[in-house]
Amino acid sequence: MIHPQHPTPMPFTKYLPFQQQIQVELPDRTWPDKVMTQAPRWCAVDLRDGNQALIDPMDAERKLRMFKLLVKMGYKEIEVGFPSASQTDFDFVRELIEGGHIPDDVTIQVLTQCRDHLIERTYDAIRGSKQAIVHFYNSTSVLQRRVVFGMSKEGIIDIALQGARLCRKLEETIPETTVYYEYSPESYTGTELEFAVEICNAVIEVIDPTPDHKMIVNLPATVEMATPNVYADSIEWMVRHLDRRDSVVVSLHPHNDRGEGVAAAELGYLAGADRIEGCLFGNGERTGNVCLVTLGMNLYSQGIDPQIDFSDMADIRRTVEHCNQLPVHERHPWGGDLVYTAFSGSHQDAIKKGFEDMDKRAGAAGTDVNGIDWGVPYLPIDPHDIGRSYEAVVQPVRQGRRVLPAEVRARPRPAAPAPGRVQPGGAAAHRRRGRRADGGGDLGDVRRRIPPLRQPADPLGPLLPGPLDPHEHRRRRRPHRVGHPRQWRRGAHLRQRQWPDRRLHRRHVRPRRRRPGARLPRARAVGRWRRPGRGIRGMRCGRTGPVGRRPPRVHRQGLVARDHVRSQPGRTRSGRQEGRTRRLPSRRRALTASGSRVWRHRLDGATLAGMA
Repeated sequence: MIHPQHPTPMPFTKYLPFQQQIQVELPDRTWPDKVMTQAPRWCAVDLRDGNQALIDPMDAERKLRMFKLLVKMGYKEIEVGFPSASQTDFDFVRELIEGGHIPDDVTIQVLTQCRDHLIERTYDAIRGSKQAIVHFYNSTSVLQRRVVFGMSKEGIIDIALQGARLCRKLEETIPETTVYYEYSPESYTGTELEFAVEICNAVIEVIDPTPDHKMIVNLPATVEMATPNVYADSIEWMVRHLDRRDSVVVSLHPHNDRGEGVAAAELGYLAGADRIEGCLFGNGERTGNVCLVTLGMNLYSQGIDPQIDFSDMADIRRTVEHCNQLPVHERHPWGGDLVYTAFSGSHQDAIKKGFEDMDKRAGAAGTDVNGIDWGVPYLPIDPHDIGRSYEAVVQPVRQGRRVLPAEVRARPRPAAPAPGRVQPGGAAAHRRRGRRADGGGDLGDVRRRIPPLRQPADPLGPLLPGPLDPHEHRRRRRPHRVGHPRQWRRGAHLRQRQWPDRRLHRRHVRPRRRRPGARLPRARAVGRWRRPGRGIRGMRCGRTGPVGRRPPRVHRQGLVARDHVRSQPGRTRSGRQEGRTRRLPSRRRALTASGSRVWRHRLDGATLAGMA
């Protein structure tokens, strides 16, 4: 009997279903009966939407490298930045134009809000280019009208129309540039369909496009709020109600908040859209923009030319990782390191039989495998088509019923570069070293033959204080002084023995460890450093080192070693350098970061502190 599931304690009732917020009704929808037969117009927004979402935004060198990659892959429309909002973006756009980096068949796209001074700055940025797309937008959603702008629908429409009129006016100042326009009702998925089509038609009337000089109407899922079929219904509804449809290019800009960006883009394209904006490997705000690699390779696997060159997927991934300073997941569709790797024995057996069948059919047809239909189980495409090697297709199994014999792993195909991170030393060499005479191998051989993965650098490493290893403080222990500070100045601590000390062991009990920042309870001092009427509290020892704290260590006499009493590494709080010797008063009051009053002393350049 299957046990019933229990209600979650999470407060799910505070969220409204999408159908209670926006009504999308299209009973006579036609998109479910359509199929894709050609690629849409692509627009890569890695240099804008992708760049704004990076922990470390691209500098000029990385921006230019990304731009050249997109041009090399075949993208003809590339959004290069928000020049009116960033001096870095403005300078980069000017460098592209003045440096001659833009091919004649590539159109750059720049983004701007519907604000007068931002639009004017945008036209200064694109001056001198052969052609450019000016992408202006304002938010139209119910939530932002109420929370952000506090305006009615009429006020939002006025903002869009004022921006459109200014764009048309400033176009006259750059006659050498052919200007195209794109308008986006931002947060389209949270906007009523009737209001969305009203504001888009009003902007179309001002821009006045023609069939020879079309305008782009972008319908972004700025926040993905519903299932892909609902998004497709809304796109088909808009396509039916937009004015001058023959003069308008309907564009999609899906995000991946619900993990359905690819599905939303594909269904929206079936619903009548002409163009899709996205980023390589799905970079972007929050969960990212729709992945252009996945969309393009999905078409390729169905026998449709994506009109984008993915033949060197490893180079594409390396460049994107370098420019974004973010790793691409090993399981990312089509481009990850492990997506053409079989670990299961049954999968390997099926792939082996698929290879044999491909060879038989190619031999019967008198051609190679490129001349017949691809058909290998578990491999939706030929990895050689994107520059991957068959050496990476079948790895030794970690679990399963068998390891494939050697002849299965050897394919009479031209050598292609293996994924660098998965096989840094060459997978064939790893397998040869552990292969048995019968072509198989035991589990020990398998483990020895599996090459290690290169671990990507932690992008947050430079931003985190202190070591990431929680036990590093145990490996870097240093000797601590014991005793009372008055005795330190006279060198008494140098005469003390290491613990345990027979003479002191009968008098003292070694204190237990305490958490960082805890103050030791006042205790009666015993031994030769006894001071009548005063107890001994935890002492703090300042010391230079990496940023961060180490847990204190409590020694006999109730002394606690702590890090970072100094305000700056290598200097005392008085500002003097640590290496210099000077005579200090026996006591000096100071405030620690927590506000505690401490005694500060010095011996041979070391700053010591003891809590009074």
